[in-house]
Amino acid sequence: MNNKNNILMGIFCIIMSGIGFSLMALFIKLSGDLPSMQKGFFRNIIAVAISSIPLIKHWKNINFPANKVSWTVLFSRTIFGTIGLVFNFYAISHISLADSTIIQKLSPFVIIILSYFFFKERMTKFQFAAIVIAFIGVGFIVKPTGAGLISMGALAALLGAFCSGIAYTCVRYLGTHNVSGEFIIFFFSSLSTILLLPYLIFDYRVMTLYQLSMLILAGASATIGQYGVTFAYKYAAAKNISVFDYSQVLFSGILGFVFFNELPDLQSLIGYIIVISVGIILVIKNK
Repeated sequence: MNNKNNILMGIFCIIMSGIGFSLMALFIKLSGDLPSMQKGFFRNIIAVAISSIPLIKHWKNINFPANKVSWTVLFSRTIFGTIGLVFNFYAISHISLADSTIIQKLSPFVIIILSYFFFKERMTKFQFAAIVIAFIGVGFIVKPTGAGLISMGALAALLGAFCSGIAYTCVRYLGTHNVSGEFIIFFFSSLSTILLLPYLIFDYRVMTLYQLSMLILAGASATIGQYGVTFAYKYAAAKNISVFDYSQVLFSGILGFVFFNELPDLQSLIGYIIVISVGIILVIKNK
């Protein structure tokens, strides 16, 4: 597959990822007032069950990490991915779907920064300026007060974006070192479930059948999102496709309006326009 086709496949996968993660956020919010750790556990255990199917089916063709460095990166992907997931679930439960999604979408900018250091992918002055402007745009959304304080939900979304950026940079590294996407997803879901299990034991909340159903759907949707993002960064470099991750903002905005009657205020709308516009300009500039 030539480079052009790789980029097109990467774009397709990243958009499918946006649909999957938008639905996951919807179902997580619909699951109600449950601890974020509990939501994360059930989201992951469903993902383990689903992701084990292609792993078993293609077992003979699976490429595992070949050295200690790759294993270390895989563990780092899981740890930062799990922390980012919990922060993201907290944010989804406390601020609007669109706000939490657009803040989470700072992660592609984090990826560009980290890719510069880890993959030696050149970052131009224009890209650097775009990153600064994107963070300014997010400032309109998180609305810091005179004391420099933001809501806990917005802070959780920011921390989640940073952790996700690190996790996806690890995915990019593993993809360039021929580690199979099926194994990356299964390993993350399995180890993340184990990491969250102690919190579930000590702070379990009894769930209704409806809440359990929402978490099952969240797990299934998240698996679609995970497969999308894992294969997207395996097909193409972050700077070529990460901007298309902003399609999730559109999907989340529509779902937030339909299910929760969420509409952004003027400041948030300005922030959306700034961040998304910067992303679109980056794509045009890359071309």
